[in-house]
Amino acid sequence: MAPEISVVVPVFDEEGNVAALAREIAAAFEGRPYEMLFVDDASRDGTRSALLALQSELPQLRVLSHGKNAGQSRSVSTGVRASRGEIIVTLDGDGQNDPADAPRLAERLMAAGPEVALVGGRRVKRRDTWSKRVGSKVGNGVRRRLLGDDAEDTGCGLKAFRREVFLRFPYFDHMHRYLPALTGREGYRAEYLDVNHRPRGAGQSKYSNLRRLWVSLGDLAGVIWLNRRGRLPGEVTEE
Repeated sequence: MAPEISVVVPVFDEEGNVAALAREIAAAFEGRPYEMLFVDDASRDGTRSALLALQSELPQLRVLSHGKNAGQSRSVSTGVRASRGEIIVTLDGDGQNDPADAPRLAERLMAAGPEVALVGGRRVKRRDTWSKRVGSKVGNGVRRRLLGDDAEDTGCGLKAFRREVFLRFPYFDHMHRYLPALTGREGYRAEYLDVNHRPRGAGQSKYSNLRRLWVSLGDLAGVIWLNRRGRLPGEVTEE
């Protein structure tokens, strides 16, 4: 049976987290037609081996591997393009997103009208450092003001979206943080649900406030340009 939902998880050096995360995803989606795709972004540790060892236990698990490190956005794109489900659910690979929330986002999207193309998670009681919480709050505020989207927590990796809409988006590095704005650019709406947030299970974060600030300046300018240059055709008919 073709999967209804494809769960895409980008991972880089997450050997200590992937097995538990994959099992939690399997438990959350038990009884549903789904698949999960872990995209290993050229990890330097045993992430890929840990995933491959799980495939006999979890037949829905697919493992895709990059030949060289290309970043989280490219990993998400790789997983979406290889997926077979019409609904995509993404989670971060560090285990901080709770897989138990994932079916609820997918169900909300499937129950929504066709004008809704994305349901994003909104983290409550964040289990991050004080500096990360402050940096995220400031970054989200600046982004909303400049882009006019309504996302309060675009950095949350837990999202559900329609595959065919995602494939219309122009690809650029770090695009995963701008999915609400890109969804609006295509004429669709986004909705948001509160989700659980957990401490990192193992390993180290790949991001810092300074690094995010530096890359966000160029990213914001690029998305503003994309929005200004995007025009919608209205209803398309054939005679």
